[in-house]
Parts: sequence; C-alpha cells; structure tokens
Amino acid sequence: MNVIFYSFITLFGAFAIYRVMNDAFPGKKTTILLATFLVPSFLYWTSGLHKEGLIFSGISFIVYATYFGTKEKKWGWKRITGLIIGLLLLLVLRNFILIIILPAIVAWIAAQRWPKRALAIFAGVYIAGAILFFTARYISPGLDFPQAVVNKQQAFIQLKGGNSSIPIEELEPNAISFLKNTPQAINLSTIRPYPSDVKHILSLAAAIEINVLLLLFVIFIIWHHRENRSWPFLYFCIFFCFSVLLAIGFSVNNLGAIVRYRSIIMPLLVVPMLASLNWEKLGRFFQYNINNKRNLNNSA
Repeated sequence: MNVIFYSFITLFGAFAIYRVMNDAFPGKKTTILLATFLVPSFLYWTSGLHKEGLIFSGISFIVYATYFGTKEKKWGWKRITGLIIGLLLLLVLRNFILIIILPAIVAWIAAQRWPKRALAIFAGVYIAGAILFFTARYISPGLDFPQAVVNKQQAFIQLKGGNSSIPIEELEPNAISFLKNTPQAINLSTIRPYPSDVKHILSLAAAIEINVLLLLFVIFIIWHHRENRSWPFLYFCIFFCFSVLLAIGFSVNNLGAIVRYRSIIMPLLVVPMLASLNWEKLGRFFQYNINNKRNLNNSA
C-alpha cells in the first residue's frame, strides 16, 4: 500500500514538472518526456519506498504553483495548497532543501516582475543570502548555519560501514573555510564518482550517468539556442540546483549518498539543458563531418 502511495505522489510530482517544462519549452514534448523520466538515478531513487520521491514531489509542487501563479498572476486555493504541501514535505523530509529553495523562490518571483533585471535580482538575493548564512548566528545562536553544515559533514565522516566513503578536507564554521572548500564541494557533487571510484554495479551506473551528463553539458554549451523566453525560470533552475549541489558537496563524503541526494534535482538540470539544445545544428555538424570523412576515403 505504501509503495502504491509513494509511487502515485512521485508520478504526480513528475507530471507537474512535465507541465511546467512543456510550457517553458513549447514544441519539445518528446525531449522533455525522455529527459524527465529516463535519468537512471532519478528513476531509481524516486521509486519504491525511497523518500526521495516525496522530496522531489515537494519541489515539483512548489515549482508548479510558482511558475503558473506568477505567469498567470493567479494564486487560487489549489496552487496555494500545492505550495503549502510542497513546503511541508521539504520541512519534514529534508529541511535543508527548504532553506535552499526559499531564496530561489523569492528571486524567481521578483525576476518574473522585472524580467530584464532577472540575473541581477538572482545575484543580489544570493549575495544577501550568503551574507545572512554566515552572520545569522550573531542574531541568534540557533541560526548558526555554518556550524550545522559542519556537524552534518562530521556525522557523515564518522559513519562506519560501506565502501563508498572518501577522504575529504574537513570544514570549519567560517566563510574562509567554506570558500577554500568550494572546489572540493563542486567536484564531489557534480563530477564524482570517477571511473576509478567504481566498485559495484550501482557505482558503475552512477559513473556512466554523470559522465554522459557532463558530455551533454559540453555539447549544450557549444550548440544551444540563443533565444529563450523563460529566463527567470531558467535562473531559478540554475541557482537552486547549484545551491543544492554545493550543500551536498560541503556536507557529504559518501558517493552513494551524493548520487542519491542529487537525484531529486536531475529533471530541473537535464530537461532545460536538452530542451535548449540546438539539435538541428548539432545534426548538421555531425553530418558535415561524416560527409567529409566519406569524401576523404573516396579520394584515397
């Protein structure tokens, strides 16, 4: 019964994200469908009784309500209810994501109001958020966010068992230490596991997946559509997902846990990337190189 309930909520959340992406990237239904449902780590960790499915649904409800609420300038009781349910799911299941998503939502709503200043708005909100992150403890000792991250990292370091934990540089609860450890955090959450980290079938699948996604990202950088009508939403995806990845990289040293934690944001990363990719231009590039190779072989 619980499996059916979890699966239903997860599918409902995936459908909500699918609706948002279809509206943000019109005419890309097939790409969006495949990118949403065919990322292996997302499918694995959001299925069954894993709580990642409910966490993803919480994020989806928030994104759906905010996207259509700001676009249509209508916040009916259904959208407000969905927003509240999403926030409660994050509060109960993984409260650090709730802390991360709130400034992203604030910046998104403001950027939707002033779209020409979207990037400046997101940058301003996140600079203010970073300052508050390190100074809130002077307002109240209970708001010592850097120490909370350090405690989380120490808890993972002290965990015994398993063979996917790796040695890392330990954090201290100050801005300099966090800045110094940022490259390590980015490496852990966006590039690992390396092929050399593979020890079993799941780590092999995770290594293949992250390397394919990194290759797709490089292709996206070179061959993407220049125009886009949804910059506030795209900035939300970028800033929110990067913040989640940083939080994971700062606090987790177990590669299995890293793959699990980052799985919930995969649709928000992969779908915009593939939907914005200029497939026609990419196809012409490969066709041109194939023709050149044939011409060279014929002339030889």
